[in-house]
Amino acid sequence: ITGADYDAFMDEFMEATQQVFPGVVVQFEDFANHNAFRLLEKYRDRVCTFNDDIQGTAAVALAGLFSALRITGSPLSEQQILFLGAGEAATGIADLVVAAMVAHGVTRERALRKCWQVDSQGLVVQSRANLAEHKRTYAHDHPPVGDFLSAIKLLKPTAIIGVSAVGGTFTREVLETMAELNAQPIVFALSNPTSQAECTAEEAYRHTVGRALFACGSPFDPVALNGKTYVPRQGNNSYIFPGIGLGAIASGATSITNEMFMTSAHTLAQLVTESDLEQGSLYPALPRIREVSAAIGTAIADIAYRRGIAGKPKPLDVSQDVQSQMFDPRY
Repeated sequence: ITGADYDAFMDEFMEATQQVFPGVVVQFEDFANHNAFRLLEKYRDRVCTFNDDIQGTAAVALAGLFSALRITGSPLSEQQILFLGAGEAATGIADLVVAAMVAHGVTRERALRKCWQVDSQGLVVQSRANLAEHKRTYAHDHPPVGDFLSAIKLLKPTAIIGVSAVGGTFTREVLETMAELNAQPIVFALSNPTSQAECTAEEAYRHTVGRALFACGSPFDPVALNGKTYVPRQGNNSYIFPGIGLGAIASGATSITNEMFMTSAHTLAQLVTESDLEQGSLYPALPRIREVSAAIGTAIADIAYRRGIAGKPKPLDVSQDVQSQMFDPRY
């Protein structure tokens, strides 16, 4: 169903969740672009809800950027980011990156101009007819550019982020061009499964002579190159959404805010060790996922208590309270 019937069904469902399961967190998963953005805006201030494809993806990608910038030593405000893809993931990441830049003192107008998107028709620009609503924010005043490589050569990005779900689009020439433009190019090939990855880890490292700061959406084995072993890690939402849900439920949060996703990104990045960074890993090892979730859950609960949107009284030890509410699969 579509249209009014679809919206009526969603209203009925969202209302029923609150009646049957008071305090439940509702997570939107795999909703198409034309519904994802408007439903998130419609319900985010009425129900404790979030869209993992938009917001979870954004937080994990921003965390990866924070980790990469610990290696380059350059500030977020100086990054020029080019997205391959212009859907939920690209828009969500760009929105959170812009918010992070603004938090670091950049004007919103300047921050927006630091983020560009390329879709199947080329660079997303203002002059294009019939732009989808969610693409308008990052449709800048610029002559049309027909392909991703040409956009790289014109815009000279410090980072490329692939969320296109089109395999092999970070070609050898794309990667070599990024390496010509940057001493340590940031290359995030976040699409999955592996068949849809914009490039493999081996391609990213080989075509940049080991200089790429790489994160992936699909799992790749370590890569040995010129006497060094690189250990790529997945920029996977599983680092983010369990902690978001845990913190919201533990505190009885009435809503999940943008600040919570920003804090999640910072918390995740802080858990990346120096030894991780030395081997090219921009995320913690996956066996640490419960530690990551507990840390993020604690940070989320702290925000809920500070902002007055918690439905429970603040415990003496927030971290201990959050950890006590984690499921332990041992019997």
